[in-house]
Amino acid sequence: MENQPIQRRLLTDPEAATYLGVSLSFLRQGRMEGRRANRSPGPPFIRMGRAIRYDLQDLDAWLAANRREVA
Repeated sequence: MENQPIQRRLLTDPEAATYLGVSLSFLRQGRMEGRRANRSPGPPFIRMGRAIRYDLQDLDAWLAANRREVA
């Protein structure tokens, strides 16, 4: 069996913020505050001890779910 490189799917806070085009504070507030009225919920995240990671597939799904089209 040939060793194939493992593709990284988990992003750190700064990487996820850059990928989504949002601020770090948006991601952090979304994690701490959860769902609130008049506020978009943050994307799903993974907590591994003290480390927070974002799955690339979750980020893409979150973007798609929050897409709005003007009629």
